[in-house]
Amino acid sequence: MNSQPFAPPSCGRIVNAVLAAVLSAFFIPHAQATSLLANGNFEQLKQPGVSSQFGLYYASQEVNSWSTSGYNFVFTPGTADTTGAAGEYGQIYLWGPQNGASNGLTTSPLGGNFLGFDSGSHQGAVTQTIKGLIVGNDYSVSFYWAAAQQHGYNGTTSDHFTVSLGAQSDITSTVSIPSHGFSGWQYDSVVFKATSSSEVLSFLASGTPSGVPPFALLDGVSMAQIPEPASWALLVLGIFIAAGTFAYSRRRSVR
Repeated sequence: MNSQPFAPPSCGRIVNAVLAAVLSAFFIPHAQATSLLANGNFEQLKQPGVSSQFGLYYASQEVNSWSTSGYNFVFTPGTADTTGAAGEYGQIYLWGPQNGASNGLTTSPLGGNFLGFDSGSHQGAVTQTIKGLIVGNDYSVSFYWAAAQQHGYNGTTSDHFTVSLGAQSDITSTVSIPSHGFSGWQYDSVVFKATSSSEVLSFLASGTPSGVPPFALLDGVSMAQIPEPASWALLVLGIFIAAGTFAYSRRRSVR
């Protein structure tokens, strides 16, 4: 019987195997968590390409996976200060470069649709039920938002969002803008601890004063599970093990 000498695995193969196991255990569960929230960019509509009010009081338009009973609108790219958005009380426009205000109003940072909330009257949250949460785990909700004003009105306005997951709420900073202004888009993030496997995520805009309609804008909503400290420790430990294995194998090779 012919026998072959045993060839130990190379140090590179050992390192790769260790890192693959650690990275799989660390990243796969957290990558899956990002899929809990649907249509966070508001691109999927019942009537694609149509800017209008949506929800309970304007059922001809829907933003898939989201619900609202407020005076809230979806604006498709380039329409906010041009053709506007249809609503139950008529066409709505925002002040912008195309209708007399050089305020820098732009499409969203993602370049697509965004939501506009009348934050001074007929307020109502935009909501989505999130399923598959793990009770006790922390989740980060991130989003882009901005402050604007309805066209045809004058005066300084202010806006902020209340973001909620179930019974927990967090409030963004309050942004004030001059008459016909636009704040520019900003990125924000809040953290919640899941208390149930299924909870309602909501965004409620509030602004002042009610007679000069302040509008709060929203886009790019995402939700991800925050890695637990034990997971970070596992990742660091795996890297040290891989580095130690590599160094030990190289020393043996030299001998």
